[in-house]
Amino acid sequence: MMETYDDECLKVFLEKQSQLFRERVASNPEEAEAFLEDCMAVVCDSLKEVREYFDEAGMDISGMSDAELEESSEVFALSDGRYLIVEG
Repeated sequence: MMETYDDECLKVFLEKQSQLFRERVASNPEEAEAFLEDCMAVVCDSLKEVREYFDEAGMDISGMSDAELEESSEVFALSDGRYLIVEG
């Protein structure tokens, strides 16, 4: 299934990509979209979905609070309450 990235996802990723990457990986919305597609970034509707995603991916997050999960470098909080997960 192909994920679609709306303007909010692209804007937040462009602004905050340095939380995950040392160097910029995208400098405009088109590059951001291509990059997110390449690394199969995921959009989750809630922190609960973020937790389920990491759980299914086999990451041990059992001891992490919601705040710690939200602060993970792969997790980008969107202004509308959704989350973008980008695995570097």
